[in-house]
Amino acid sequence: MKQILNIFSSKKTPPSQKIEITVDHREKNSLIPAFLEEKGFQVKWKQLPVADYLIKDTAVERKTVADLKSSIINKRIVSQLLELKQYPKHLLLVEGIIDEDIYSGGIHENAFRGFLLSVALEFQTPIIFTHNEKDTAKYLAVLAKKQQKPEHAIRASKILRSREEQLQFILEGFPNVGGAKAKALIEKFRTLNNIFNASEEELSEILGKRAEEFKELLN
Repeated sequence: MKQILNIFSSKKTPPSQKIEITVDHREKNSLIPAFLEEKGFQVKWKQLPVADYLIKDTAVERKTVADLKSSIINKRIVSQLLELKQYPKHLLLVEGIIDEDIYSGGIHENAFRGFLLSVALEFQTPIIFTHNEKDTAKYLAVLAKKQQKPEHAIRASKILRSREEQLQFILEGFPNVGGAKAKALIEKFRTLNNIFNASEEELSEILGKRAEEFKELLN
């Protein structure tokens, strides 16, 4: 009798609300959104001005190892990191460390290490390394579940960085180039192009014996 009453009861269990993850339209060629949907998340496609994934107030910039190296070489990564810092919570996710050696491919391994340290310390941007797209999806899923707190507005804070600070950020990614030397290089040569094209003799006025190593990294 109790079972029959339960069938006709007007009290219904509310459907479980799916956790929403906003995904930039450029991720449509990735398998990650499909993995997230399989895990029960609601994927909302949108043209995001910043980042590839937005989970509550956390912006996630996803890059494969090859993408990251390319963006370091063409300097695009600096503007992307500046934009990423508009969000109160943000992180850089580097995917594919199993399939590709992060210390190869046109960038000296110490320069690459220096860059990663600059991202973490200067830009205060956490870095997550994942094996592949499925591993990335698992990280995003865990992040989304941890973010299930009362709704609050996403407010972008203005991060004002001067051109000199951006140049300094790039230069400090090189081994043995600290803040003082980076500032001195900028003051003397004004632009990255001038610094990179300067002779070893000119660079030695600031870098000393390290000028030779600096030129070797560029070439």
